[in-house]
Amino acid sequence: MEDREIVELYWMRNEDAITQTDRKYGNFLSGQAYRILKNREDADECRNDTYLQAWNTMPPQRPSYLCAYLSTILRRLSIDLYRKKHAEKRRSDEYAVALSELEEILPAKNPAADIVSLHTLGDTISAYLRTQPLRNRNLFILRYFFFDTVEEAAKHCGIRAGNARTILHRMRQELKQYLIQEGYDL
Repeated sequence: MEDREIVELYWMRNEDAITQTDRKYGNFLSGQAYRILKNREDADECRNDTYLQAWNTMPPQRPSYLCAYLSTILRRLSIDLYRKKHAEKRRSDEYAVALSELEEILPAKNPAADIVSLHTLGDTISAYLRTQPLRNRNLFILRYFFFDTVEEAAKHCGIRAGNARTILHRMRQELKQYLIQEGYDL
């Protein structure tokens, strides 16, 4: 079933929307949540919560790209659950490692930061990524959006892990300079 047809089911409040969503995107969403949470039950819970939130937000939302819409919901839910479960204990996993790699280039945490400024930061990072060759852009997205290991991202991009580490390091440095140029206080 096409995405627009699935979205239309949500708009018609037809419960088959969730069945069709799970059929088309269930494995993808579970895998994405598992990369963050490293726990199958938690990943399944986030996938199901994603369906519920999609149900509750359509309408009024009518996403053009259902996969991206669901991914955004799922990532937020997964990261929130990760933070809740690991508030007191820190362990080294791909989510934590990937975020630590980005720490030095992201603006300082500001409790007054609102959703608009975060959206603007996202737009600025997207603008930077559009200046990069496709392979580098894909590598960056696989590592920092989907939280693939460097090895997994490198394999997907057809390069060696050492090359991927070098490319990612250079991209983080370039992104830092780009953000400074755009007026961010790092």
